[in-house]
Amino acid sequence: MRTSRYAAAMMLFAVAACGATPQTGKTSGDAAFEITKDTAPAKGPVDTVTWSLYAEPQSLDYVFAFDYPPNTVLANVCEQLMRVTPDFKLEPGLASAAESPDPKRWVYTIRPGVRFHDGSELTADDVVASLRRHMDPKVGSYWVTAFQNVKSIEKSGPMEVTVHLTKPDQLFNSEMGTSAGTIESAAFMTKAGAGYGTPDGGVNCTGPFTLQSWEKGQSITLKKFDGYWDTTLTPKVTTLKNVFIQDPTARVNTLLSGEVDGGYLLPATGFAKLRGATNGKLFFGPSTTAVSLIPTNLKGTLGDVKVRQALSMAFDREGVAKAASAGVAATAKAPAAIGAWGTAPEAAKEYYAKLPALTRDLEGAKKLVQEAGATGKKIVMATSTMSPEISVIANAVQAAGQSIGLQVELKAVAPDAYTALFGDPTAREGIDLVMTIWYDSTPDPLEFYSVLKTGAFPNYGGYSNPEYDKLIDEAGAQADPAARAATVAKLQEIAVRELVWIPLYEVPHSMFLNKRLTGAPTSIAQLQYPWAARLGSAG
Repeated sequence: MRTSRYAAAMMLFAVAACGATPQTGKTSGDAAFEITKDTAPAKGPVDTVTWSLYAEPQSLDYVFAFDYPPNTVLANVCEQLMRVTPDFKLEPGLASAAESPDPKRWVYTIRPGVRFHDGSELTADDVVASLRRHMDPKVGSYWVTAFQNVKSIEKSGPMEVTVHLTKPDQLFNSEMGTSAGTIESAAFMTKAGAGYGTPDGGVNCTGPFTLQSWEKGQSITLKKFDGYWDTTLTPKVTTLKNVFIQDPTARVNTLLSGEVDGGYLLPATGFAKLRGATNGKLFFGPSTTAVSLIPTNLKGTLGDVKVRQALSMAFDREGVAKAASAGVAATAKAPAAIGAWGTAPEAAKEYYAKLPALTRDLEGAKKLVQEAGATGKKIVMATSTMSPEISVIANAVQAAGQSIGLQVELKAVAPDAYTALFGDPTAREGIDLVMTIWYDSTPDPLEFYSVLKTGAFPNYGGYSNPEYDKLIDEAGAQADPAARAATVAKLQEIAVRELVWIPLYEVPHSMFLNKRLTGAPTSIAQLQYPWAARLGSAG
């Protein structure tokens, strides 16, 4: 949902290795939960697996893969220059090596012998064409911000590509492990034209599964790719059918009945039933996600920081976190989850501890609204049936706003339309506030805080602060992770002080898996990592 990017709790999850005792978390609802890094390795092959998605992808074009449904599918079909592993490490992917000979260059050695699903061989030309698409304004890539410091991308050898930068950018290489670094066949994209990534046009990538069919409104079916290059990830599943189930109750019921084998990002309203299932298990995994409110119109009522502060002070985080997540949550202090600090986990705890507690104070909130001259002013917030959490939070915002003198109007939108709010600026017209379950795709916290830089694609409210932008550039030039983290901590302080996004709570990533299966990673890295390649028989 960029709503969406569900997350680790206030502690950094020290995940347990397979076979070890999982970590136990304590939530705002005082309910214990276990964080498990992985499921046990698969023991054998499986003919067919059915997996649930909460919505149908709007596209399988990698430049628009900016949300859970498309990324969950594409993680098994397409690959990137770099690979983000289930434990949030960055390793070589389609690039066998990545080097930065000077601060303004990244040089990628392309892995030989890799073939696309149509049998053609991966070349440096494919890499250049795939990356350049993000920089073409006519394409409108959702990942364009990752290329904001790129001057040019060129083939610099038979199997080598060099990226020239306008300024140092340490985050760029990490972004090459996300959809920003996806490589597709240049010839296939040319042939498909405007149909690329659609149900009729399809895709032609290098991953462990091929796109077999896309039945509009129903499912996307993937088939094992026998020519896959990485023998450590040879699929054990022959056919993977991804079914679209928008209704949260129906998603849970199909898992309990065995009609569907598994799914990620499950509705919290179904946790109790899934925990009691006899045909499978509900897992909670490490994540990089936080639930927040995003002011999408800083020219309106929420343009005044006092109004944003007031709304934050009036919001019942403890009560909502418990109600919206079935007790599997912890209140947040910052818009980026503490689990998103993979490059500096210990330092993150220290930085996070220094942040002020976001306490509830209705009288203080009313005073701020009055000082801002905002009493009686309207705020329009989007809501949807896509996830029960959205409605719970939207109703809580409305109640909080009205209790301090604000008029909060809820505007209901369809699930697909809610997803569009995070990719299409026109879809946000007339909307002042949205709820997001926002995840980071890399282990670097600079990824999230770069979102708030002036002009960044996901900077939905149009926030602009020269001091903030200067710190972004400073962090981008720091090759040392510790130094970079210290600078990001300053960005975090500004973001919290100005409440550009209003942090609510964090929850772990969720997955249900039928007991006949095992092997799937539980972490949110499944959005980039070929998770289904590890899936197989449990016995």
